[in-house]
Amino acid sequence: MKDIRIGIIGFGTVGSGLAKTLYEQKDRLRQKTGANLTLARVADISITSLPKEYSDVVLSNDANDIFNDPEIDIVVELIGGMEPARTFMLTAIAKGKHVVTANKALLSIHGKEIFDAAVKNNVEVGYEASVGGGIPIIKALKEGLVANRINYIKGIMNGTANYILSQMTDRGLPFAEVLKKAQELGFAEADPTYDVEGIDTAHKLAILMTIAYGLDVRLDDINVEGISSIEPIDIEYARKFGYRIKLLAISRNHGDNIEARVHPTMVPENHMLASINGAFNGILINGDTVGDVLLYGAGAGMMPTGSAVAADVVDISRNILAGAINRVPALSYLPEHIGKPRITPMTDLVCPFYFRVTALDKPGVLSIITGIFGKHGISIRSMIQPGQDAGEPVHIVFRTHRAAEAAVKNAIKEIDALEICSAPTVKIRILNPE
Repeated sequence: MKDIRIGIIGFGTVGSGLAKTLYEQKDRLRQKTGANLTLARVADISITSLPKEYSDVVLSNDANDIFNDPEIDIVVELIGGMEPARTFMLTAIAKGKHVVTANKALLSIHGKEIFDAAVKNNVEVGYEASVGGGIPIIKALKEGLVANRINYIKGIMNGTANYILSQMTDRGLPFAEVLKKAQELGFAEADPTYDVEGIDTAHKLAILMTIAYGLDVRLDDINVEGISSIEPIDIEYARKFGYRIKLLAISRNHGDNIEARVHPTMVPENHMLASINGAFNGILINGDTVGDVLLYGAGAGMMPTGSAVAADVVDISRNILAGAINRVPALSYLPEHIGKPRITPMTDLVCPFYFRVTALDKPGVLSIITGIFGKHGISIRSMIQPGQDAGEPVHIVFRTHRAAEAAVKNAIKEIDALEICSAPTVKIRILNPE
C-alpha cells in the first residue's frame, strides 16, 4: 500500500486541526483512498515539541527541510499572510510538490502566479479551506455546479462580523462592546480590522468569483465597506421594517460585466441568509440549471477548517494514485480560458436603500429633505419620524424604492450640507429582490 507523505508549515490552530484529523481518521482515510496518508514533517518557528501522539513526525524550524525531503508529496502551507507564505508555496511547487493552503489573502492577490506555476510544474494546489471554513464551497463550484452559468453569489463569509451583528441584533448592544466580548471569547483577533471592515470577506469573494466566472478577480476589484459604523438604532429600525443587517458579499453576473461588492446589507427576515446567526457562514449560489443552492456551516475553527484542508489532501492523494494530476483545473476553467473581469462601477448599482437623517425638528424640514430626494429621482417607500421636542435633533428614517447609487450619493451630499442636519446621513443598502 502506497504512503502519501505530508509536510505541514505552521502548526497553529489549523495545522494542529489537520494533524488531529489525519491521526484520528487514519483508518477511514485508508479505506477511502487505498493509501496511508502520513504526516511526516512539521515546520514551525514557535514550538519546540509536538504532542506525544505525533512521535514519528519530524519537527523542524526550517521549512526548507520539508521542501528538500524527496519523500514529501504534499506541502500544506498554514502560516497565512503574504510573505514568506508566497515564497514557500512557489518553492514547494518548483520542487514538484503539491500544495494545500487556507490562505485566502494570498490567493486573492497572488493566486494567478501560484496557479500558473502549478500548471507549469504539473502539480496541484488545493485551497478548499480558504473560503467558508468547513463548508465545501470550492468543490461545489468547481465540480458540483460545473454545468451551470453562475448568475449570482451572495454570502455571509466572515464569522466574526456575523457574530457581532447577531449579538447587536439580539441584545441591543453597541458595536464596541460586542467586539470586546468577541475578542475575549476568541471569535475576534486582537486587531479585528480585516474581519469587521469586510476585507476578509472580500478576499473570499474574489476567489469564488474567479471560479464561478472564469475571470481573474483580485481584491482590488471589489468595493468594500465594513460594519464598524453600524449602530443599534439602525438595527432596531431595520427590525421595524422587517430586515436584519448582515455583512454580505454580493456578486451578480451581467454577462459583459460583474458586480463585486462587500457591505452591510438589510436582508428581509424571510430570506434564507437572514436566519444565519452567530459565527456561522452561509453562501447562496444561483445557477441557470440548478437554481438556488445554499451552503451553511462553521466558517472557521480548528476542526472545521482542518476538515477542509484534509479534503484537499485526500483529493490530491487520489489523483496521485490514479495518475490523474490536474484532472480538475484548479480554478474550474482551463487556464487559457480565464479572462480579465469588467467590474460594474458602484455608481451603476440600483437597489433599495435605508437612510437615517439627523435633523432639527422644525417646520418644513421634512419637506426640504424629501424634496431633495425627489429632485434626484429617489422615491420614498416608507418613513418613520419619532416624536421629539421642537428644535431638537431628531432621526428621520426612510426606506426607498430602487434607486441609483450615483443619485443617492449626490442626494446625501446635498442633505448633509444643510444647516438643519446635525450629523452625517446613514446609508445602508437593502438586498435586491430577485
